[in-house]
Amino acid sequence: MACQSTNGRKSTVMPLLSAASQPPSTPENDSPLQNSTLLDFIKSVIVKKQENKEPFYVLDLGVVASLMNRWTRNLPNVRPFYAVKCNPDASLLSAMAAHGSNFDCASRAEIEAVLSLGVSPTCVIFANPCKPVPHIKYAAEVGVNLTTFDSEFEVLKIRKHHPNCELLIRIKAPDDGCFLPLGGARRADAYRTAIEAARKVFDTAAHIGLPKMRLLNLGGGFTSGGQLFEAAAETIKAAVTEYFGAEPGLTVMAEPGRFFAESVFTLATNIIGKRVRGEVREYWINDGIFGSMNFLLFEYVPLKPTAFACTSRPENLMCCGQRTYGSTVFGPTCDACDVVFTDHQLPDLQLSDWLIFPNMGSYTRALASNFNGFNTGSSLTYLTYSNPS
Repeated sequence: MACQSTNGRKSTVMPLLSAASQPPSTPENDSPLQNSTLLDFIKSVIVKKQENKEPFYVLDLGVVASLMNRWTRNLPNVRPFYAVKCNPDASLLSAMAAHGSNFDCASRAEIEAVLSLGVSPTCVIFANPCKPVPHIKYAAEVGVNLTTFDSEFEVLKIRKHHPNCELLIRIKAPDDGCFLPLGGARRADAYRTAIEAARKVFDTAAHIGLPKMRLLNLGGGFTSGGQLFEAAAETIKAAVTEYFGAEPGLTVMAEPGRFFAESVFTLATNIIGKRVRGEVREYWINDGIFGSMNFLLFEYVPLKPTAFACTSRPENLMCCGQRTYGSTVFGPTCDACDVVFTDHQLPDLQLSDWLIFPNMGSYTRALASNFNGFNTGSSLTYLTYSNPS
């Protein structure tokens, strides 16, 4: 809970408020695919893919820039360390690096991916409280000298294999606003409670005579939908001022993942099968629960796809004014669990039409498997740059 030496020299130990992987949120006040520039780009890609109807992603670099500006505007004194585990897409990592982001890595592979972009190792935190020894040795070799722990056994392991590493101690803060039993906060006041808990750790360290702590890590759990982020930012700034306003030289950081990744990716899937049961329509698409939508296995998230009737109705691509039917959409595998959604209103679509899913960047392809031989993790990503409002 306080400063600790791993090699006989001082090594600062700092609180880390718990962060964890979360599935996509449901952005408030968001309707699917409002951006006409993005729509036009997706249509152009589909036209070029007439013979190859594999699923694909579109990464909107304009939204990445907008989100970074939004973070800086609302939390100017909090250094963002993008959580690579949320979405390790190389183009997204490159864009984040270009905008000056730091990085939260949980393994050697993630560190390698970030450093290959020319990112300084001083801009990387090895944020895994239980690390394999070879990964620790690699971090020492390349100069990643900041990591996390939450047990004495991890400290001993780090002392042996990376004695110059600085340490952040993870603390479990009260969080009644959590929507899963994880550390990410869903309500703004949860951050205040966590920052107050961190203050107690700082005070305890000072009371028992340990060297001064100098870094506060807020963890993750940030969302970009609606005004949740702005509310959280106001709470964080007020709480840091209240509990750490007299703390000279304090650095405050956070580990946002979903905030930057979720809304910047759109997934395009092709309809590969259809069945009609009276007034009900059933469709099969070439991505699903064992691919990009794996998060649906452990958390219900209402998806909002847009239909592109490229084959059946090219003169009315988005089926404006068309009757809709209660529809079920399945993924491509043979597993009975591969159900994307049920009883969703869609127009009458045909084979080779498309369903387009917005907000598909957070814990989607990163969790995909190649079950039944469908390797959606290798889907292509196309880049565009819109001008979001």
